[in-house]
Amino acid sequence: MEAALKREYILNKLCCPKCALKIEKQVGALKGVSSALVDFSVQKLTIKARRAGQWDDIMARTGGIIKRFEPSVELRGFTPVPKQKTAEPVKDTKPAPVKTWFRRISPALGMALFAVGMVFDYVPSIALPPLMRIIVFLASYILAGGEVLVKAGRNITKGKIFDENFLMGVATIGAFAIGEYPEGAAVMIFYRIGEAFQDYAVGRSRKSISALMDLRPDYANLKTAAGLERVSPETVQTGDLIVVKPGEKIPLDGVVTEGFSALDASALSGESLPRDVEKGSAVLSGSINKSGLLTIEVSKVFGESTVSKILNLVQNAGSKKSLTENFITKFARYYTPVVVFSALALAVLPPLLIPGAAFAEWINRALVFLVVSCPCALVISIPLSFFGGVGGASRNGILIKGSNYLEALTKVDTVVFDKTGTLTKGAFGVTKIVPAGRFTEENLLYYAAHAESASSHPIALSIRAAYSAACRKEPEAGIIGAYEEIAGKGVSVRIGEDAVLAGNAGLLKAANITLPPAEEAGTLVHLAVNGEYAGYILISDELKPGSPQAVADLRAAGVRRIVMLTGDSRAVGESIAKQTGLDAVYAELLPHQKVERLEELERNKSGSGKLVFVGDGINDAPVLARSDVGIAMGDAGADAAIEAADVVLMTGEPSKIAGAIRIARRTRNIVRQNIVFALSAKGLILVLGALGMATMWEAVFADVGVALIAVFNAMRVLKTVKQKGPEYTFLA
Repeated sequence: MEAALKREYILNKLCCPKCALKIEKQVGALKGVSSALVDFSVQKLTIKARRAGQWDDIMARTGGIIKRFEPSVELRGFTPVPKQKTAEPVKDTKPAPVKTWFRRISPALGMALFAVGMVFDYVPSIALPPLMRIIVFLASYILAGGEVLVKAGRNITKGKIFDENFLMGVATIGAFAIGEYPEGAAVMIFYRIGEAFQDYAVGRSRKSISALMDLRPDYANLKTAAGLERVSPETVQTGDLIVVKPGEKIPLDGVVTEGFSALDASALSGESLPRDVEKGSAVLSGSINKSGLLTIEVSKVFGESTVSKILNLVQNAGSKKSLTENFITKFARYYTPVVVFSALALAVLPPLLIPGAAFAEWINRALVFLVVSCPCALVISIPLSFFGGVGGASRNGILIKGSNYLEALTKVDTVVFDKTGTLTKGAFGVTKIVPAGRFTEENLLYYAAHAESASSHPIALSIRAAYSAACRKEPEAGIIGAYEEIAGKGVSVRIGEDAVLAGNAGLLKAANITLPPAEEAGTLVHLAVNGEYAGYILISDELKPGSPQAVADLRAAGVRRIVMLTGDSRAVGESIAKQTGLDAVYAELLPHQKVERLEELERNKSGSGKLVFVGDGINDAPVLARSDVGIAMGDAGADAAIEAADVVLMTGEPSKIAGAIRIARRTRNIVRQNIVFALSAKGLILVLGALGMATMWEAVFADVGVALIAVFNAMRVLKTVKQKGPEYTFLA
């Protein structure tokens, strides 16, 4: 039912950010629409309806709204594919056929004619007669800016007054009205050139962002009775066998049934080193097969696969706007009308109130105001910056579900870790071997592995795995004699000529064997051979190699407090806290007690600081939801993690948390640079214009030039490269 109430569309050729805001507002106000969102960064319109049966009426009126504001925009059905050429048109909204070739060359003709006029102006001996001079510059103006004037006139008839076409038209016509013919034509030409560069910059930025998420496979090689058949990934079902050749993308999640290869998963995780896979290995869609031929049994249909979830997550990140984006949206609504009415007052009031003031001079100053009044630099660059930050993070294996969470990561005050699967591997193993007397570590592991060879207990499996890894062989079944399992204590077994006891301290004490005290965080398996104490093996959840460094990096990033909540014993929790350098640990907590502790930490954080909870995303849903930003480990049950959290670390490395904070802060810095630069440049030109010290040339730069610089600056956030270790290098 939910799917029927929400639909997404591509607004192909959308290039006006202010028009995007107006389309969003008017579509959202339609009867039957509960919400509408236009994401200018990816040219996407998302509509939610109150009832599924209203779509025909909603879309008919939506098409009219789009045509009214942006006649050249094509409304297309959305499919989560970076390549929009596969999208099917919903309705043909292309403008009526025109002489396209003339529209393309007319600005160039206008510039050429302007150059001719300037030559005549600067060479007195060949100066044109006044009427001919007006005709040359007017023709140049119409050729270069005719399309702008037509759009302005058409928009006025539809009630669209405060758009850039109207403002530029009024400003340049005003220049002609006061006799500034070369300036009027030059400003229009400069504006058209700037618009062309701005469209190029925005297009390039969009392509760069799309390239980051170019994960979607184009096809799957389905294995059938007749051989291999190339099909769409959407048609493949679970249990089907697919073949992935060297150089191809893995189209669906699955398990390798035949073959051996190395996979490049850098697009998913940000890790540059290939990962070896063989029969029985789980593989994720979006990875690239580097060498061998693989046969894979599909475990998830395309809509539930990793690549589909990632694409959907990143492409919908723009639906959750940051506070800065919401502020800029509101600011843009009021900024232009305020400046336009200020321009009107500047043109009329001084000549009426100041003796000797000339209307022509003050009108010229007012025209400068009009040119500067478009807020495109902010409306375009701010969303692009945030979207680029989300895309750049995703390239490093950090999936952020919205720019609001990206912005929240810039203010992290407290980080709260879960233990199992977050700071530790979540898989028990042998972490310590302590022999006693004449015994060695090798002796101890040998006896323990053979003693536990018949058990399926997780502790026994851990010991056998450690023995296999160390000796590269399995325990020898032929040397194992009498075997007795003693409930709750351990086992008694004969290994060759030796009588062996393996179990807890109670087992050995019952056999009157003295053993030294041992305080360890984990499970101890004590051993005795022929009545002599041989030592113990510690079984515990192993610390992830990068956990201590992750905590150190968070401190370096300015995080004030780092704590751990765990349901494990206090001894285990304190051991992990000591190894990683945490500020505090709260152990032996039930799920509801974790929430209570989190709320207590929330109350104790600094004023505007944010609290981040990091868990595995499976059994930590309550605390993930309660925190300001919930971060899940994507390697531990990625489906649950992606659904539960605000941020997902695809490789499950806690070291990436500090990386996410750095990317977020870099994005924030670029956003601030654009805001300060745009407002400062516009404010300076407005002041200079009011004082008569700025011409329309400077005004056009404050409009188009500033927007262009802001867009290129926004693109810098994409240039994030992962280096060895936890550090991120930001280029240019």
